Amino acid sequence: MAAIHDEQYKIKEDLELQNNKRRKSTSYIESMEHSFCSQFLNGSNPWMARYVYGLIFLVMTLFAWGIRDYGRELLKEIERLKDCKGGETCLGTEGVLRVSLGCFIFYFTMFLSTAGTTKLHEARDSWHSGWWITKIFMGIGLMVLPFFIPNKFIEVYGEVAHFGAGVFLLIQLISIISFITWLNDCCRSEKYSERCYIQVTLLSLAAYIVCITGIILMYIWYAPELTCVRNIFFITMTLVLLHLMTSVSLHTKINAGFLTPGLMGLYIVYICWCALRSEPPTEFCNKKAEAAQKEDWLTVISFVIAVLAMVIATFSTGIDSKSFQFRKNEAQSEDDVPYGYGFFHFVFATGAMYFAMLFIGWNSHQTMKKWTIDVGWASCWVRIVNEWLAACVYIWMLVAPLVWKKRETVEST
Repeated sequence: MAAIHDEQYKIKEDLELQNNKRRKSTSYIESMEHSFCSQFLNGSNPWMARYVYGLIFLVMTLFAWGIRDYGRELLKEIERLKDCKGGETCLGTEGVLRVSLGCFIFYFTMFLSTAGTTKLHEARDSWHSGWWITKIFMGIGLMVLPFFIPNKFIEVYGEVAHFGAGVFLLIQLISIISFITWLNDCCRSEKYSERCYIQVTLLSLAAYIVCITGIILMYIWYAPELTCVRNIFFITMTLVLLHLMTSVSLHTKINAGFLTPGLMGLYIVYICWCALRSEPPTEFCNKKAEAAQKEDWLTVISFVIAVLAMVIATFSTGIDSKSFQFRKNEAQSEDDVPYGYGFFHFVFATGAMYFAMLFIGWNSHQTMKKWTIDVGWASCWVRIVNEWLAACVYIWMLVAPLVWKKRETVEST
């Protein structure tokens, strides 16, 4: 009896070991089915796909920077660039524009092939979320192809890229304002108004404190003398715009509160700071830019942060297609795409033009030093105009409902 009992115990133990092995293998297979590599090969997840496109965009951006700062010796060997106007000074610009063109063609092709996709598991959805090996080879080919294009065409693309980069800034601006407006509406709704009152008050107060502190620091750093008239004007205009946005927001007929103008104030103060930082290092009123031209670890870190911020801004704007929909209250079914594929790729296409403008300082006739980004008078004025446009668009979004309501009342009478 003891021998039979021992044999039964061994059989039971063997069965348990086999079951444990099966469970481990099953869990391993399930984990592999949901792993990044499996989803990358199968292409079944559009949410994963957006990160891959962001990674491709980052690689192309870094390639453009590498060509600009360290690829001049290589570019000299290309026959089409030997007659580059301006000699070596334009080789970096030519390289950046050619890489940008390849990146633009890649994402614009994806835009044309995925625009209008509404349902999951259709052909265009599979193309957007899969076929990665094909798209990697396509991206590599498009990185090389522009280097065989004549210089005249690249010059034309450089001019068009100014417009495309402006479109990107406008899309980004509308996306930011839409998010701020949505946050304010959510906090002021009946469901959350009482619960979020203290948080909204503290956030608004903190935003205004940071805005005023930033303006004071800009006066100290970028307007140390009364002769810095231009910088004094830029900073003072920022303060005026902050006051104007707050006044319009608090108007009795609008009553939007302090949160939205406070957050928009942070945005325009940041843009003003970027504009002043973009002034050439030879400018007397911008001693900080002169110090930033030295190739030390702080400059490298600042450059890396600027590049990552640009890529993240492109990525976050690309998935915000709902801010640009005319019908925002449509019910979404389970088989609808989670975001607009066409809009996503269009933003990345314009983002390709935008990073080209940052790397050449919005001016194809100037030489950018190593580890610098968005430096020059052209960059400075682009930032300032973007700041003024941001304030105007925000004020118009507050005033527009009243204007349309008044017009409808006049037409009805």
